[in-house]
Amino acid sequence: MSTVRVHTNTDAPPRSEDPPPGGRVGAQQRAPFIRQVITLTRRNLTHIKRQPEMLSDVTIQPVMFVLLFAYVFGGSIQTNGSGYREWIMAQTMAFSAFVVAFGLSNDLTKGVIDRFRSLPINRGSVLVARSTSSLIHSSLGVIVMSLTGLIVGWRVRGSFLEALAGYALLMLFGFAMIWLGILVGSVMRSVEGVNGVIFTTIFPLTFLANTFAPSENMPHWLRVIAEWNPISSLVQAMRDLWGNGAPPPVDAQWPLHHPIIATIAWAIIFTAILAPLAMRAYVNRTRD
Repeated sequence: MSTVRVHTNTDAPPRSEDPPPGGRVGAQQRAPFIRQVITLTRRNLTHIKRQPEMLSDVTIQPVMFVLLFAYVFGGSIQTNGSGYREWIMAQTMAFSAFVVAFGLSNDLTKGVIDRFRSLPINRGSVLVARSTSSLIHSSLGVIVMSLTGLIVGWRVRGSFLEALAGYALLMLFGFAMIWLGILVGSVMRSVEGVNGVIFTTIFPLTFLANTFAPSENMPHWLRVIAEWNPISSLVQAMRDLWGNGAPPPVDAQWPLHHPIIATIAWAIIFTAILAPLAMRAYVNRTRD
C-alpha cells in the first residue's frame, strides 16, 4: 500500500481572492482619508442640492433679518456702531451647531451611519465631512448677509487683511460650535430633541450680549455675564476689525477690551472641552 505525501508550502502568500481575516477590508485597501472626507462632504452637499428648501435658513432668513433690523428695529437699537449686522453673522455661525446636529441625528436615526460602518472608511471621516459641509452651509449665510448689508449701507471700513481676519474669526467660532452640534446630535435620540436642546442653548447665548443694548445699563451681575459672553467678544472683535464700532466702556470686562484674543481663547476652550465629549458620545452611539 503506497502513501501519497502532500507537500504544503505554509509560507505561500494567500490568494488574491481570499478574504482578509475577519471579513474586513484591510487598511491598505481603503481610500485615503482626505478622499473619504471629500466624498462624504459631497454627499452631504448633494442632499442640499436636491432639497433646496434646506438653504432657506442661509438665504431667505438672513435677508429678512438684515432688512428687519435695518428698517424696523435699527432706529431703536442702541449699539456701539452698526453692531446688529455683525450680531446676525455671529448668530448664524453659532447656529451652525444646529445644522451639524440635525444632519448627524438624522443619519443616526435612519441607519445611514450603520451603512457607513460596513464600508472600508475611517469612522472619523464621517464627522469631519459633516463639519465641513456645515461650515460651507453657514458660510453661505454669511455671504448672503454681507451682500445684503452692503446694499442697505453696511460697510467694512478696515483694511483687506482686517476684513479677512473678521471672517476668519467667524469661521473659527463656527468650528467650535460644530463640536457642540456633534455632541448633541450623538446624544439625543430624535430630531425633536436636538431642536429643543440647541435652541434653548444657543438662543439665550446670542441675545444675552452687548449687541442690542449697552451692557453698562444692565444690573452688574447681568452685565458681567453679558460681557463675558463669547458672542459679545466675537461681535466686538468684528466691530473693531471692520471699523464699525466705538471702543467699549472703560469699566467693561476684559473680553471687550481684548475681543480678538478673547474670541480665539473661547474657541479653543470650547473645542478642547466639547471635542473629546463629542467623539466619546459618537463612538458610544455607534458601538456594536
